[in-house]
Amino acid sequence: MTSLLVIIVLVLLAVALWQLTKIFDLTQVGTDPDSSQVASDKDNNVQGYLMFGFLAFIYIFTIYGLYTWGPLVLHTPASAHGAQVDNLMNITWVLIFIVQAFTQVLLYYFTFKYRGKKGQKALYFSDNNKLEAIWSFIPAVVLAGLILYGLYAWTNIMFIDDDEDTIVVELYAQQFYWTARVAGEDNVLGKANVRYIQGINTVGVDMADPYAQDDIVVKELHIPKGKKIHFKMRSQDVLHSAYMPYFRAQMNCVPGMVTEFAFEPIYTTAEYRQLPYMIEKVANINAIRSKKSFDLVAKGEAGLDPYAFDFLLLCNKICGASHYNMQMKIIVDTPEDYKKWCSEQVKLAQQVNEAYAPEAEGVIDSADSLKSKDTMAVSKMAVN
Repeated sequence: MTSLLVIIVLVLLAVALWQLTKIFDLTQVGTDPDSSQVASDKDNNVQGYLMFGFLAFIYIFTIYGLYTWGPLVLHTPASAHGAQVDNLMNITWVLIFIVQAFTQVLLYYFTFKYRGKKGQKALYFSDNNKLEAIWSFIPAVVLAGLILYGLYAWTNIMFIDDDEDTIVVELYAQQFYWTARVAGEDNVLGKANVRYIQGINTVGVDMADPYAQDDIVVKELHIPKGKKIHFKMRSQDVLHSAYMPYFRAQMNCVPGMVTEFAFEPIYTTAEYRQLPYMIEKVANINAIRSKKSFDLVAKGEAGLDPYAFDFLLLCNKICGASHYNMQMKIIVDTPEDYKKWCSEQVKLAQQVNEAYAPEAEGVIDSADSLKSKDTMAVSKMAVN
């Protein structure tokens, strides 16, 4: 209700200002000797200098933005292919900045130089083949180079050899959380379909498939350093996007189909936490949280817990009201710790068997009870 009243007040203020402007225009009728509404040399000069002012604003704001928000961008990539992605991005940024600097300076310079002057007429010519060839050829060559390099990088990133030693992991997306399924010792995921979703089998694994018997389903994913992880992604409901920013990995999860992505982690979680830039970043975040906690405690509310860095799997598609909360922790272990973690996990087949065991026992107990009652009835009839 308060928001509605604020909107109504703002609309009424806008209407009032507009009416005041109209009244002011009416009061100026007849006071200006030049009422032709044609721009004068003075007007053109003002507009020319304003163009230079706006050009200065663009570059001052750009430099300020780089200085202020530059440290907030992703830093060291945590995957083997991340350097290629960053290199392609940096090349693109440099080219864009050069082109933007060159074209904007020329745009505002010529706007000022050839501003309107009394008695001056603009030169008109219908075409210039030389100019058109230059501004068509240069962008074409630059874009072709970017596209070819991008295709080269994408092919290197996405290529997965059938004989390559990988670990197969499924990422299952649904509103609004992730579930991971790790292939067991056979490194083959069992078949899955939404029709098999029932009870504890939340990702729809076909439990009759022999390959599914050693699959592990978890809500917190562990992966080993130095080993390529082959991700296979599914969605249960709507379009999601598996986004792992520090691994420079992103792939859409589309209902009804399986998408794939692979990368090799090059840092464990513990190692990445010890990088100098990450130590500084965590310290800055905790300083902000500490200040916020002080204010919350002063109001009688609970303070914020200290922040600790973790790799996260996020959803990069607006998939619904709780999209912002759709995330899963990814922990990169040493190969030894990863093997230990796998050995401690309960396989999905065992979980399903344990979940349905009481029901099966109940059925057997009921049958034994009925059999016992029937025996007693027969015995009683014999005695009578």
